[in-house]
Amino acid sequence: MSNSFAHALHANFLGHAAEWYKRTIIIFLIINPILMFTVGNFITGWVIVAEFIFCLAMALKCYPLQPGGLLAIQAVLMGMTSPETVYHETEANFAVILLLIFMVAGIFFLKDMLLYLFTKILLRIKSKQLLSLTFCFTAAFLSAFLDALTVTAVIITVAGGFYAIYHKVTSGKGFDADHDQADDTGIGNETHEDLEGFRAFLRNLMMHGAIGTALGGVTTLVGEPQNLLIGQIAGWDFGEFFVRMAPVSMPVLAVGLMTCLAVERFRILGYGAQMPLAARRILEEYDRREDERRTPKQRAAIMLQAGVALFLVLALAFHWAEVGLIGLAVIVLATAFTGIIKEHQLGHAFSEALPFTALLVVFFAIVGVIHDQDLFQPIIQFVFTLDIEDQVPVFFLANGLLSAISDNVFVATVYINEVNEALQSGAITREHFDNLTIAINTGTNIPSVATPNGQAAFLFLLTSALAPLIRLGYGRMVILALPYTISMTITGLLATIYIL
Repeated sequence: MSNSFAHALHANFLGHAAEWYKRTIIIFLIINPILMFTVGNFITGWVIVAEFIFCLAMALKCYPLQPGGLLAIQAVLMGMTSPETVYHETEANFAVILLLIFMVAGIFFLKDMLLYLFTKILLRIKSKQLLSLTFCFTAAFLSAFLDALTVTAVIITVAGGFYAIYHKVTSGKGFDADHDQADDTGIGNETHEDLEGFRAFLRNLMMHGAIGTALGGVTTLVGEPQNLLIGQIAGWDFGEFFVRMAPVSMPVLAVGLMTCLAVERFRILGYGAQMPLAARRILEEYDRREDERRTPKQRAAIMLQAGVALFLVLALAFHWAEVGLIGLAVIVLATAFTGIIKEHQLGHAFSEALPFTALLVVFFAIVGVIHDQDLFQPIIQFVFTLDIEDQVPVFFLANGLLSAISDNVFVATVYINEVNEALQSGAITREHFDNLTIAINTGTNIPSVATPNGQAAFLFLLTSALAPLIRLGYGRMVILALPYTISMTITGLLATIYIL
């Protein structure tokens, strides 16, 4: 009886995850207390960070919430961090949590309009290079005035719509049939090759769009959450923030867009995938059919959604309210005027964001370990020991490296507070403070594209329902981001050396 119970307990642990993955997580949980008592908290803290990154890297094997959550709970029980620290980190990022809960759901209710608009763009622009550049530049432009998570939610919704249409039809079903997008059993070998090509095509577009959010997010005060914090401490308004960042952000933007064209032109590291002809025919047929069947009621709904989207852009650009509250307003407006009034109709919109919201709070527990164990402190102290002329580029690289490991908001908070204390104590001049602040902001936004955990928008994409459908895992994201990481980081570094 005991053996069967133990077997059942092991079978239930992390469900259908691979056996080797289950054993790896168990080993992590066993060795962490041993490490704490043998090599100390500092090294154990870095091991826990590495273990959590492993869970993120294996997101397609098992959603990171459960294994990452077990590591976070263990870290609290071991005293590596405290519930108070986790709560403080969560409270400090409450605006991001509100954004995820309400804004992502709000975008869901604009799906018909977005799918209509982007289907037209996708079918009108035949050149893959031009289409990729359009996605990248549009995401950059929107992220400069909105926020990266919102823009990422938009492109996920669009790509998910395209995939659903193609997968349904290529499985032998009609446009209106119910269908499980994760089930490939109805797809033949010949069609399966087209499906893999369409997945590669969508992966390319998603990564171009995600990189675009980083290119635009670094430029303005409202582009990323840490930008507001940095601007507030530095005393910069919207215009001054843009001008201060421009010597670094504008060259990086130009190089980023050129990188977009280059990777498509020369088919670098998986880019250059073309839309299969079968997929184009299906989307064209869908577009033609929808245009013919669209009723006045549906047209009115699309126009209403376009109006709500315009309200969203204006509200975020002029910061009429916190981003999450604007998302709540979008939900109210987009549903009240399109006939969505039942609770079950609303519930589907929140299914995408809430698992990631929970994962983000778990992530804050790992950030709490970093904070309470001062894991970054040796790096910060080392940077301040350098000559003044070397500090700016090193700050850029250090912020980028640490952001790629942890969270760019946390890293920016730590560094900007340290630099501000140095300014207040008279250790550095105001001019040097301004240059270091630029290095902090650009460092946390640009090199951090190297990994999905470097930016919340990238992590959201990795853990979205779309990622497993198009086979976009952690490793593949790192590889696809690599050309951008290299070109943008080198450009930003040179700008901090020769322009600032």
